[in-house]
Amino acid sequence: MAIFNVRAYGLLINEVNQLLITDEKEYGRQFTKLPGGGVEYGEGLIDCLKREFLEECDADIEVLEHFYTTDFFVKSAFGDSQIISVYYMVRATSPLNLNVKIVPFDFDGEGEVLQSFRWVNIDDLAPEDMTFPIDQHVVKLLKGIV
Repeated sequence: MAIFNVRAYGLLINEVNQLLITDEKEYGRQFTKLPGGGVEYGEGLIDCLKREFLEECDADIEVLEHFYTTDFFVKSAFGDSQIISVYYMVRATSPLNLNVKIVPFDFDGEGEVLQSFRWVNIDDLAPEDMTFPIDQHVVKLLKGIV
C-alpha cells in the first residue's frame, strides 16, 4: 500500500528580494527548508499553509499563486512515505514579528524541536543551501536555472 505525505510550503519574498527560510532541529537532525508543513486530515492545501505560517511564524498570510507541485519521486527523509509538496507564492498580511537570525541554526533555547528564521538574498541563495531535494528544485526554479 502506498503512503503519501502531502505538504504545503510558502515562498515569502520581502521588498528587497529576500526569501524567508527556516532552520530547524527535529528528530535528531538539523535541516534548512521553506516555511510550511504537512497537510492534516480534513484540511485543504491553502488552509494548511495558512495554519503552518500562523504556527511557525505567528503570521497571517495571503496565498498569491501556485508556484510548483512535486513532479518526481521523493521518499520522505523521516519515514516510509512518498512526499508530494505544493509550493505557493505568499505575502504576509501584516508585518512579521520574527526574531530573524543571520547565522544558520542559531537557535534560541534548548530542546528536541528548535526553529529559527533567516532572510536570504535570492541572488545569493544556492540550491544546496536547502536540505531536501524538492526545496532544492524549487530554488532552481525560483532562480530560473532549471
